[in-house]
Amino acid sequence: MKTKAMSTNEKIVREAYRTAEIKDMNGFISLFADDGYFWDVSAGIKYYRNDVAKPLEVYAEAFPDMHRELLKFFIKEDENAVIVELSLNGTHKGPLAVAGGTIPPSNNVINAPCCDVWYLENGKIKKFHCYTAATILLGQIGALTNLSAAIKK
Repeated sequence: MKTKAMSTNEKIVREAYRTAEIKDMNGFISLFADDGYFWDVSAGIKYYRNDVAKPLEVYAEAFPDMHRELLKFFIKEDENAVIVELSLNGTHKGPLAVAGGTIPPSNNVINAPCCDVWYLENGKIKKFHCYTAATILLGQIGALTNLSAAIKK
């Protein structure tokens, strides 16, 4: 059986995951175009320039053993897009920064589904849209246990 050669776009995206795994923030930043951005969809925040590594820093502090298990790659060369189904795995051992404050460590293990969509241009990341299943992640660390207090009846 003949295997297809890995595209340049896939190599760049795999390098982005590699730099995230080893917490090489400068390496991660260097993969982005000057006007590229990282959109953390679940948080509703877009990060530009040197701030594109900010979400990695937040997760590295909250989950020092964070591992991204890359499950499936979908390559759309005609659109310069790479779509990745993955799982975010780790132990909540540090504070997790969220809008309005932080969630203290729970020591709970996460295994949160995620889908990332990467758009590339001229060998650089132009757009990175990260769709983390935030409600699953927050449930796994015990942050949703008092949800009933927020629900109006």
